[in-house]
Amino acid sequence: MSNNLDQMDSFSLRLKQERRRLRMSQTEFAALGGVQTQAQLHYEKGSRRPNSDYLIAIATGGVDVQYLLTGQPAQPSTLALLIDEQRLLAGYRDLKPREKRGVLALVDAIVTPPRRKENNDEQ
Repeated sequence: MSNNLDQMDSFSLRLKQERRRLRMSQTEFAALGGVQTQAQLHYEKGSRRPNSDYLIAIATGGVDVQYLLTGQPAQPSTLALLIDEQRLLAGYRDLKPREKRGVLALVDAIVTPPRRKENNDEQ
């Protein structure tokens, strides 16, 4: 089950990366996929999975669906790194395992939206 959750987190992260690569808002990307903005939000949070109709629709807009599903780009040039990304990756590769865990924790803290407080949390 954990592996399935990890795959969903990876998928949702890659989906967001593809949307940003195409410089589209969630609303624009949702329209491309033929879904409501709320559905797009759920896909990117990993709380829902899109269907094949959605994947076909976004593929027509330039999304690398193979990358979304497998993490392997259909055309490696699609994911060419910018200069600052190259520097980050090179620096990350030089870190010790403990330092890498710290960097990953920092990235998770930055990209994960804050949890909404439930009524029970306030008591």
